[in-house]
Amino acid sequence: MHRSVEVSADRRALMEAGASAFVAAARAAIGLRGRFVTALSGGSTPRALFELLATERFASAVDWRHVHVCWGDERAVPPDAAASNYRMAREALLDHVPIPAEHVHRIRGEDPPPVAAEAYERTLRTLFATPVGHPGPEHRAHFDLVLLGMGDNGHTASLFPGLHAVHEAQRWVVAESVPEVGMWRITLTPVVLNAAAEVVFLVAGADKAAMLHRVLDGPVRPDQLPAQIVAPHAGRLRWLVDADAAARLEDR
Repeated sequence: MHRSVEVSADRRALMEAGASAFVAAARAAIGLRGRFVTALSGGSTPRALFELLATERFASAVDWRHVHVCWGDERAVPPDAAASNYRMAREALLDHVPIPAEHVHRIRGEDPPPVAAEAYERTLRTLFATPVGHPGPEHRAHFDLVLLGMGDNGHTASLFPGLHAVHEAQRWVVAESVPEVGMWRITLTPVVLNAAAEVVFLVAGADKAAMLHRVLDGPVRPDQLPAQIVAPHAGRLRWLVDADAAARLEDR
């Protein structure tokens, strides 16, 4: 794994860096394998990124006919709910670019969470042509790009402190009740996240500075800091952060 920390001057510059990373990954994957498979994240920071990707400057640089969109996690809510990660991505990005409907692979948050998790794993295994076993570097058997955020408690996707999902070693997708937020979540596990060719964390704001310092500079304790479990086996890990979030990092 190669890890880098890239600091942008402000949130606007961070979104530019994220959009450029998305376009570069898409163009490279489509050029090499004829398609680009990405997993999107939820939250306020990705919304700004998706809105920028939907602008002509960035959207015109991607051949959306060859893009497949998945999600890193989802709340146990219907797709039209305000809290739905799918709805946020659809409104901010997908409704504005010519991506084929059959290339949008959402998590069915309206279904019973364990059922939704099992179904989504089947979806990913079909997409990656890997009916059994782990994903890997083989042709089409991994995400080309996973976008992630980091909560101020150190969680990422729906891998929360103290819960099982961070230690899952077989299943690609799990459902877990998260007492901290009082609801069920469906999430990708480290099994599939760490098989990705590239993982990009987007972190913005002074309220994330203390946690970012703990995650990047402190001891590795993924039970407490689940974001630390993300370490692509053969891929690239990029932390794109703004100056406010990076304020306490030891090596900037």
